[in-house]
Amino acid sequence: MKIIEFTNPHRKKHFEFFNSMNHPHFNLCGNVEITGFIDKIKSKNLSFTPTMAWFLSKAANNIPEFRQRIRKNKVVEHEAVHPSFSVETEVADVFSFCEVKYSEEQSDFLARAKKTMAVMRKNPSMEDDHNRDDYLFMSSIPWISFTSMQHAMSHHPSDSIPRIVWGKHFLDGDKIMMPLSVQVHHAVVDGRHVGKYFQKVNELCS
Repeated sequence: MKIIEFTNPHRKKHFEFFNSMNHPHFNLCGNVEITGFIDKIKSKNLSFTPTMAWFLSKAANNIPEFRQRIRKNKVVEHEAVHPSFSVETEVADVFSFCEVKYSEEQSDFLARAKKTMAVMRKNPSMEDDHNRDDYLFMSSIPWISFTSMQHAMSHHPSDSIPRIVWGKHFLDGDKIMMPLSVQVHHAVVDGRHVGKYFQKVNELCS
């Protein structure tokens, strides 16, 4: 982890402008192609949810701004950020959080995710470590090919953890498309960076 200092005067003003707002977050939704992703999980008999969480985490970890967090008006950058994604439970009709430490090795991540998901289904949790901010909060809405998204969250300027949600995939000609929602803190992540994120996801999953 390292401290980020904005030395460019305009970049510093940009940070201060959005960081002073009561609701400094913005959300972009768009469709990404996952044709290659679907082919991969079918050919290798992989589970959709943890594999998608890995791909979306890989894209985020490749963009420095998605690893940056605000702490008391200062910005830190983590070496890696880790997904906490939603899974169905056997004890209620609502989801559980499921945190899995990110790894560049997909097979390692998926093996640990399988074990953790099995535990969370029977013993669900709605708790994250409040002393940590190296998360990527993820969820899925597999019933709807949504076109917009609003997240439940405390509107506090220092909550700078990205929220990433995917929806029901659909056919568009010969391509398989999936709606993707990305909500970020505008003081550290700009539209250009979210655009890069969508491009990276398309590159990895198409």
